[in-house]
Amino acid sequence: MTDQRILVHTSFQSIRWGDMDAFQHVNNTLYFRYMEQARLEWLFALHARMGAMDPDVGSVIVNASCDFLLPLVYPADIEVRMFLGKQGRSSIGSYYDILLGERKYAQGASKIVWISHSSGRSVPLPAVLVASLEFRDA
Repeated sequence: MTDQRILVHTSFQSIRWGDMDAFQHVNNTLYFRYMEQARLEWLFALHARMGAMDPDVGSVIVNASCDFLLPLVYPADIEVRMFLGKQGRSSIGSYYDILLGERKYAQGASKIVWISHSSGRSVPLPAVLVASLEFRDA
């Protein structure tokens, strides 16, 4: 796979009144929740394609970042686009754009690592994930 980013999921979410802070804009911590929700939706869809899964294997986030470009305010419906990038043996980069209309309000990133829960050690990326990225990269 090249170093390009591949769009893998789009999540539509509503900003709740309680997402705002004392400054009357969405609290910075909530941007991470919006990205997390998109990532979880994508992971559930991936798990559905994988069929029976090893209950000992799962994914964790080893780092996360967000660039806040514009403040979001209630009420609004946002779009969170999730992309995957460079993959390693057991990890893959994920990237996020948070949009309101066609305007980007934030962009983020995180590194997802697959691990064995019992050993706490990394394991290879799921074959279905690697295959889906190779297919798109062809």
